[in-house]
Amino acid sequence: MNAVKTQRGIGLEHYQGIIDDSLFDEVVGLARRLKDVRVCHINATSYGGGVAEILQKEIPLAKGMGLQFDWKTVSAEPGFFDVTKKIHNGLQGADVKISEREWQIYQSCNIDQVKRINPSDYDVFFIHDPQPAEIIGCIGKNGAKWVWRCHIDTDEPNRAIADYFLKFLNLYDASIFTMKDYVLKGMKNDIFIIEPAIDPLAIKNRCLSHKEAEELVRGFHIDTSRPLVTQVSRFDPWKDPIGVVDAYRAAKKEMPELQLAMIGSMADDDPEGQEIYNQLKEYAGENQDIHILTNHDALHDIEVNAFQTYSDVIIQKSVKEGFGLTVSEALWKETPVIGGNVGGIPTQIQDGKTGFLVNNSLECAEKIVYLVKNKKIGEKMGKLGKEDVRKKFLLPRLLRDELKLIEKLVH
Repeated sequence: MNAVKTQRGIGLEHYQGIIDDSLFDEVVGLARRLKDVRVCHINATSYGGGVAEILQKEIPLAKGMGLQFDWKTVSAEPGFFDVTKKIHNGLQGADVKISEREWQIYQSCNIDQVKRINPSDYDVFFIHDPQPAEIIGCIGKNGAKWVWRCHIDTDEPNRAIADYFLKFLNLYDASIFTMKDYVLKGMKNDIFIIEPAIDPLAIKNRCLSHKEAEELVRGFHIDTSRPLVTQVSRFDPWKDPIGVVDAYRAAKKEMPELQLAMIGSMADDDPEGQEIYNQLKEYAGENQDIHILTNHDALHDIEVNAFQTYSDVIIQKSVKEGFGLTVSEALWKETPVIGGNVGGIPTQIQDGKTGFLVNNSLECAEKIVYLVKNKKIGEKMGKLGKEDVRKKFLLPRLLRDELKLIEKLVH
């Protein structure tokens, strides 16, 4: 178990003028009442993927408000993450089988994490996703309150894998899901529905001028005289990268000048990432208008911001999606979004109003062409989408919801 050092905490006052005053007052009141409660968040990795991004911002905010929040990540050999990726895929419905040996690897690693935790140091534990979920079965509650936070789409899970997890998920005091549809059948503890959120003050989400964004994008060999569509996501089959290329190719038949950027980071806990990246590169072929970029290409948060700000359209064509933070990120920048009509994406996109929901690559291609040709409509969608995000999907609202849960558990 590794303790994660975060940046120096900032106060909630930095969000004044962005969030509503009523939300500001509510969070301040909750923080005052819970200042003596010791909270520990545990997840798989400190880098790559939505969970790490959320915690990178939430923990400093909580500390900046005087709350006692810590963050720890799993310390494990690569073989452990090979197993947990299979588990992740199974919980999202993939037809995979976990051998007895693989379950032993999973359990042994969770037992090993216990040696690095002193439960008496904390009043509340938040355990994120499958990777560290069995810790509670190995250590017991030991007087603390335990919450399991599921970030993935478990609407139609592989039942054998889900049933294995229920044995210890029901030991938790509460569980958090992003949507009611994700609640696993057979769960007996308190269930809370809390949607993820983005940080408007993060480098990835701060306001960039069109000129600033254009200059950064041009540095990656993008021709800024021609339209650009972009998907930002991990290299993962559930994000349907092949389907994105298919949609782009169909749209390009009508708009030969169109360019595509596909941007992703290689997460520490995702051994499939490099394999999917290689498959995608091969599938894209020698087309110079398809740009596949990663954090290894000197592409970091500010550059991702630039692509989301500058692109004519952002795509998130997932076939399974727990939430999809990149949708809210793009809408916050007033960029129209085309999203797969799955999981948490429809929660963020009002179809035809703040973006479009699509069911296949052909529909995606049609909407790409429509938005590129009708920029005024796209701009209107983006403005409406930003206000939706401001009201529903910003970090202080997420912290408020979790503090309300903590208060219920400890008081």
